[in-house]
Formats: sequence, C-alpha cells, structure tokens
Amino acid sequence: MKRMLSGIKPTGRVTLGNYIGAIKPFVSYQDEYEMFIFIANLHSMTIYQEPKELRQNTRDLIALYIAAGLDPDKVTLFLQSDVYEHAQLGWYLGCMVSMGELSRMTQYKDKASKLGKDESIGAGIFNYPSLMNADILLYDPDYVPVGEDQKQHVELCRDIAERFNKRYSETFKIPEPLVSKVGGRIMDLQNPTKKMSKSEETNKGTIYILDDINVSKKKIKSAVTDSDSHIHYDPINKPGISNLLEIYSIISNKSIEDIEKQYDGCGYGVFKTDLAEVVGAELERIQARYKEITTGSYLDDVLAAGAAKARPVARKKLAKVERKIGITIKKR
Repeated sequence: MKRMLSGIKPTGRVTLGNYIGAIKPFVSYQDEYEMFIFIANLHSMTIYQEPKELRQNTRDLIALYIAAGLDPDKVTLFLQSDVYEHAQLGWYLGCMVSMGELSRMTQYKDKASKLGKDESIGAGIFNYPSLMNADILLYDPDYVPVGEDQKQHVELCRDIAERFNKRYSETFKIPEPLVSKVGGRIMDLQNPTKKMSKSEETNKGTIYILDDINVSKKKIKSAVTDSDSHIHYDPINKPGISNLLEIYSIISNKSIEDIEKQYDGCGYGVFKTDLAEVVGAELERIQARYKEITTGSYLDDVLAAGAAKARPVARKKLAKVERKIGITIKKR
C-alpha cells in the first residue's frame, strides 16, 4: 500500500465543509492506502484557545472521524502532541527554511494584511510551516490530501525535503499533494465565493455536524443561489448552485452530471428541499454513531493505540535525521 498522511486542527466546531472536504474522503481511502491521521493540536496553539473549548473540540473531532466511518483498526489515528518527535523535527527543519519562504505563506500573509494598528502576530503563525513539514516528513507519506488553497504547504515541504536530502544525503521521501477535484473546498452557503469556515462570526452560511438537524436543513433551504432556475454546475457564473451540487454529489455518491439530469426542469426550491433531506439523513447517521462512541474510555483507548503505532515510525525517522545532522555523538 502507498502511504497517506493528513492532519486537521481541533479549532472550532466541525463543519459540513470539514466533513466533505477532509473527513469523508478518508473513509474511502482507508482501504486503498496506509493511513496516518493526526489531530493537529499543536497547530491550534498559534492563536489563543480557551482550554475547556479546545479539550471538547479535540474530543469531538476524534469522535466525528470515527463516527464518519474511519476504522481505528485500519487507520493510525493519534494526537500530534502525543508524539514528541513532531516538535523536535519541526525545530530542525525550521533551521533550514528562510524567513522569506515563511513570509510568503498564505496564512501568514492573510493575517498580516488584516492587522490593526496596535496588533501583532504571534511567532507561531510565522513558524508553523516548519512544524507542518515535520508532521509530513516524519512518516514518509506518498500522498498528502489537501484543498487547492493548501497546496502551497506541501510544495514548501517538498522543497525542504529536497534541500535536506541534497545537504545530508537521501533521508526523506518527497510527498505528492493529492487535491480533490470535487468537494475539496465547500463554500459558505450565504457567500459562495468564500470557503465555509468554522471561525465565522456569523454562522448562517455554515453547517456544523453536531447542530440540530432541522437548523441545518433550514440553512440549506435558504442558501444563496442566483436569479436563474437552471440547475447547472458552473462555479464561475453560478457559484451558489455549484456549491450545493458539490455537497449533493459527495454525500449521495452521485456524479454532478447525474444530479443535473435528475433535476432538469426543476426549480431551485425542489432541489434545495431534496438536498436538505440528503444532508439531514447524513448528519443523523453521524450524530447517532457519535453518541455511541463518546461514552466510557473508547476514545482514550483509540488515541493510546494510535500513538503507540505512530511513535516507533516517528522515532526511527528522527534518529536517522539526528545521525545525519550530527546532533548526537552516538549512533542510534
């Protein structure tokens, strides 16, 4: 099997966009790839997190991964902070990346452009790509699934891996980004030109996986479309209906072309009503499973087992790196 790795931050509540763009594809990947999936709780510290909320969001995210269909017997699922090698390799790789490279990263540039006069950016926002490089390179993955807007991170990781290999000899596998053509970037229901976000001040355009199902259905039915009534996929000219078609396609496992044919001649009202039922049924299934697995010690046992599987892989890679860079005086 080829190896795949991905992580997701436990900041904010899990949205339909997170589920469709990141979590649901892993369910289909787990029989095709050797999967390493981690909860990126170290990355969550780049901005202040209320401890109680962070703890709850982390548990919810783990539970929702499993409720969505991930099998801990097939997938190595673990907390980033439980494998200390992430932070240690992050420091070593951070010494190999330039400030110019870090300043060109999209997240840093976005934060810097929105700063007020008396505001500043924490060093974590600037340095986090080094930790992300370590997250990936510790496990020698063949593929890293990302949205189109995250592809830049994997490109930097490839550059650093090649730089290290050239300087110290072959050490890291060069990972490939895996960008989903459909569902990789689910948009806001009220503003379909921007990504659905769990950090929005208003949640009218965001569906949260654990929200009341009737509330979620109502958000689908009131989603922004356009003045036309033709159900056709055209992200440039019809971003609203195109976004809804992607949601329908991913959840129902039907092609967009088949859905277009199914609703040929129907208005947006009929389409959105049906989509609301499709989304509602999916959320009901996930929420039922979530309730089953959030009692007792099940989640703690899953994370302990995942970390026990991830640590030897990470430790072996870190030891190899340390031998090559000369940080240790003894062979390991």
